[in-house]
Amino acid sequence: MAVVIAIDAGTTGVRSLAVDEKGAVAGWSYREFPQYFPQPGWVEHDPFEIWDAVQATLTELRATLDDQGQTVAAIGITDQRETVVVWDRVTGKPLHRAIVWQDRRTAERCDELRAAGHEPLVRQRTGLVLDPYFSATKLEWLFSAGGVAPGPDVAFGTVDAWVLWNLTGGAAHTTDPSNASRTMLYDIVANAWSDELCELFGVPAGCLPEVRASSGRFGTTADGTPVSGIAGDQQAALFGQACFDPGTAKNTYGTGSFVLMNVGETCPEPVEGLLTTVAWTLADGSTSYALEGAIFVTGAAVQWLRDGLGLIASADDIEALAATVPDTEGVFVVPAFTGLGSPWWDPYARGTIVGLTRGTGRAHLARSVLEAMAYQTRDVVEAMSSAAGKTLTGLRADGGASANDLLLQFQADLLGVPVSRPKVQETTAMGAAYLAGLAEGVWSSPAEVASHWQLDAEFTPAMPKAVAEAKHAAWQRALARSRAWTRET
Repeated sequence: MAVVIAIDAGTTGVRSLAVDEKGAVAGWSYREFPQYFPQPGWVEHDPFEIWDAVQATLTELRATLDDQGQTVAAIGITDQRETVVVWDRVTGKPLHRAIVWQDRRTAERCDELRAAGHEPLVRQRTGLVLDPYFSATKLEWLFSAGGVAPGPDVAFGTVDAWVLWNLTGGAAHTTDPSNASRTMLYDIVANAWSDELCELFGVPAGCLPEVRASSGRFGTTADGTPVSGIAGDQQAALFGQACFDPGTAKNTYGTGSFVLMNVGETCPEPVEGLLTTVAWTLADGSTSYALEGAIFVTGAAVQWLRDGLGLIASADDIEALAATVPDTEGVFVVPAFTGLGSPWWDPYARGTIVGLTRGTGRAHLARSVLEAMAYQTRDVVEAMSSAAGKTLTGLRADGGASANDLLLQFQADLLGVPVSRPKVQETTAMGAAYLAGLAEGVWSSPAEVASHWQLDAEFTPAMPKAVAEAKHAAWQRALARSRAWTRET
């Protein structure tokens, strides 16, 4: 039986996962890699450490597959999107540490560009907002303060392009529209790099990767395995959740959380507080678009409880600890560690804890962190439903924290709609595998992919609506106190 391998190069680690023809997981391997914080608000990765994690997980997974007598039909790649990697085409060596999507070093530059009146152009061409989250100002910084000299040998890419370059031995410097649309350099209506935006940000067009359909052959590895699918992690999760019809939506609870709603093949006008993004482009040239709400910190707050405060030994411990108290007793954690994303877009917000009393303990903080994931998701869903003119009827949940029943029940209570969790929760990797497998004939169509989606659990609202509304109103008060904290006035 042939399998498809998905390489999921996330923010804190790499997972390589094998999917068989029936959409079942046939094996996986995972490695974390280090995070670097050279200054407050700065977040970096070593690109070689990402590649080392890719190699280690592929080697381990392939050994498992060989023992099972399985062959590999294709490889797909999904990644953390806006993170910027620059390297030398000749030597293959990075020219700087990767600047991660969470990094806020270009917040003031974004303010300058906004004050100069450039945001309407950015919104119209890219569907994005002027925020340091995206790649363009990070790349501009590398070509100035970062000390990277522009030249014909400089290659830029999001992490997918860096992984593909190495997988193909430097033969392919390529990305797909879902990743390109997150750089703030790509015209999502024309589906092409924008010369106008490259000039605005001082980015030489020659460093940009070629853009090809998300499902299609990008190159081959040294042993001849085709690399045939690429998508940004959140778009891959939308695909893996089989959200192929306009109006269907998912939330991925990962390091951050990302709500995406499929809005069809017509690119909508920019929506206040939300992003418009390319969901994917298939081999037939059809492009689907999505509205997105990006929440910067959710699972990363659980890591903070574990690594920063030592309140839990592992991330899996948070649900049991949180469940030891019936509620937070008025404690709210606003995890704006790197600012706030949708629908606020406030890079100057910072993490806040309010409502502390002498009776507050570890469990209240743990529960507050979990509930913050759900509160932030509701904020995004409300903005998205208003913009799309559609009332959400259900939400599909995935990502690491979706295994947490307490979280998904509270999410259903806050939203007032069912929240569904699939049997396979690693839908980001599944989406990348499906895109690659479609290109190589492992699956015949998106409809066949959809037939493999299976429900694990559905959570229906149980909290009285008045209670849910009161809790959300209190959250809004807490969130207001985190806003603009580092802005000098």
